Amino acid sequence: MKSGKIMVRTLLLTAAIALFAGCSDNKETGGTASSSANPSATPDTTASASASPTPSPSPSDKPSTSPSESGKPAATASPKATAPAAGGGSTPGSADPQSVSVLVNKEYKLPDNYKPTDLTYPDVPFLFKEKIEKRMMRQEAATALEKMFAGAKKDGINLAGVSAYRSHATQTTLFNRYVQKDGEEAAKKYSAVPGHSEHETGLSIDISGSTGACAADDCFAGTPEAKWLADNAQNYGFIVRYPKGKENITGYQYEPWHMRYVGTKTAKEIHSKNTTLEEYFNSTAVSN
Repeated sequence: MKSGKIMVRTLLLTAAIALFAGCSDNKETGGTASSSANPSATPDTTASASASPTPSPSPSDKPSTSPSESGKPAATASPKATAPAAGGGSTPGSADPQSVSVLVNKEYKLPDNYKPTDLTYPDVPFLFKEKIEKRMMRQEAATALEKMFAGAKKDGINLAGVSAYRSHATQTTLFNRYVQKDGEEAAKKYSAVPGHSEHETGLSIDISGSTGACAADDCFAGTPEAKWLADNAQNYGFIVRYPKGKENITGYQYEPWHMRYVGTKTAKEIHSKNTTLEEYFNSTAVSN
């Protein structure tokens, strides 16, 4: 009886040990299986990063070109250069070829192929009868010329036109002819390089007496007509463009017959100061 009880206890103890060992094996296998069931799985943070690409910058994210944000001033248009008023600066007072005060000389030229748009035939006598190019002048100058001729006639002085407007082509032909005759250096003392001639402006005219004696010649200087022009032309808006003693400024020899229209106010000021158009505009002296 006693040995039977011992056998029963032994069996119960063996069964308890076996049951305990089985529970322990199930815990360890379950934990490992849970962690290794999906070996390709990645952390949520990695998935989130790959699912949302880096956003492109919006317009407001781009560098600004405004002065306050970039540190650079905004671009502004450069002002156009303008010629100084009379009495100031070192460039011609008028660079506009349409202006009656335009300065044209050996330094300053007209635009290529320039031609005045208001050319007309002044109603004054010329040494020729034909209505040709060299008889024309710009309207304002032509009207002033008519008044000047009338004023001279009242004083007993009969004037005549010799040559007024010249086209660029005509000036080219004349200048080349003078170069062939006297050489370029000599020609430049009394004739302008094409584009640099005042005759191309339609504002200049060579004048003589009605007889044509000494027309556009040095001997014109001693005539009554030349004296009257020197004393009175400014009252009609004209000046003796190349006066005596100013050759180193104008770049040309004395030409008492070459009259240039600049307007009455300017002409009177130039005459009263015994100066030139270059000096009136404080332009640099012209080199020969």
